[in-house]
Amino acid sequence: MSRPSPNELVPHAAPSRRDVLRSAAAGFGMVALAGLLGLQARGTSAAAGPVTTLAPRPPHALARAKRIIFLFMEGAMSAVDTFEYKPALQAWNGRPSPGGGKLVGSKFSFRQHGQTGSWVSELYPHVARHVDDLCFIRGLHTDTPAHPQAVIQLHTGARNASLTRPSLGSWLLYGLGSENEDLPGYVAINPAPNFGGAINYGNAFLPASFQGTRITDTGELPNLRAALPRDLQRSQLDLVQRFNRSFQASPVAPREIDGVIASAELAFRMQDTVPDLLDVSREPQSVLDAYGVKPGKEGSFARQCLMARRMSEAGVRFVEIRQPGWDHHNNLHKGLIENAAATDQPTAALLADLKQRGLLDDTLVLFGSEFGRLPTAQGEDGRDHNITGYPMWMAGGGVKRGFSYGGTDELGIHAVEGRMHTTDLHATLLALMGLDHERLTYNYAGRDFRLTDVAGNVIRELFA
Repeated sequence: MSRPSPNELVPHAAPSRRDVLRSAAAGFGMVALAGLLGLQARGTSAAAGPVTTLAPRPPHALARAKRIIFLFMEGAMSAVDTFEYKPALQAWNGRPSPGGGKLVGSKFSFRQHGQTGSWVSELYPHVARHVDDLCFIRGLHTDTPAHPQAVIQLHTGARNASLTRPSLGSWLLYGLGSENEDLPGYVAINPAPNFGGAINYGNAFLPASFQGTRITDTGELPNLRAALPRDLQRSQLDLVQRFNRSFQASPVAPREIDGVIASAELAFRMQDTVPDLLDVSREPQSVLDAYGVKPGKEGSFARQCLMARRMSEAGVRFVEIRQPGWDHHNNLHKGLIENAAATDQPTAALLADLKQRGLLDDTLVLFGSEFGRLPTAQGEDGRDHNITGYPMWMAGGGVKRGFSYGGTDELGIHAVEGRMHTTDLHATLLALMGLDHERLTYNYAGRDFRLTDVAGNVIRELFA
């Protein structure tokens, strides 16, 4: 295929700004422009004044963590089969539940591990070796038992998809900026195509610079590959820069125009940095074996964990990786065995790798689902949703080691101690990153919005 001439790419008849942005840098400029030019909002992050770029910014207060890795178990993991040992449930197996239905004890054995004596089921033998580094949050609750709304609420704070809000990662990037000017500050690996889809890593009304960058579980970044020779791409971006500088002089130019060109420039630089960063084959075989990296779908979560470590080490502020398939209304026990086998070794390897590299102290690892599952039977071999009491765990990033906060009743149905709503979790995560959830606001359509809306309490008992 012959190389197009410069005249074919930039004809003598002057192209419009939109034409150039549409073709430059694989279209990143146009994507950013579409998201930004319609905004008339002004924001206030940890730094004073409106913020549209990814430049690093100081936190509101002492930051215990610099970055977050979220291991999202999509579909609602059964806590009473994994990390919540309930002797009463085992003893009352087959009896009627106080809330209706028949109680079903776990078919998996539990043992105590570490100096803390934390109970972990046989499904997670590798993670069990790290219990003394884990900080369990055992009294979580949320508002809706429907997956789409609960997943969206976990990621954005809003449970209604029609009320689109910025995602947690976008708020973090907006408040703190990026640590690496050549990489995206917020990455979603293998994000869900359903349950809200792009809403869960979107920027909503925040400038487009703060949207999450989607990467496949094989390490591909859609639309990153250049369609044009690099020198021609650079020429087109230079032309975009001139257009934008000219447009900035206009009295109608929004301040967000800075974010337009920043996004295009970042995409251009990412073509050099991202492919190498996501190429896990560059790791020593010993590291690949530790994570359990294998070809194809079987090694998907292990690859994601290793990519997450590489990106976090390189300065990516927020990385989320996803393991689907936890919605066990049936085939509970087979499904738990398969999903635990896929996630146990890679999760443990990620913790060990971060610790060995000195990264765990300022990297917060969060592991959990949008809600939990009931201790009662559903059908022949399943459990239904539970939004009234379920756990997550954290590690590193300024939280207490070998600590457990809150708890559910003796059957694992309701949170009865240290109850934490999703908004409390969000407020606490922001605080660990040095951000005050009440001060991290963005003025849009005449109102100051924040991740936690009008709620949220920081649970400082979790802090080391």
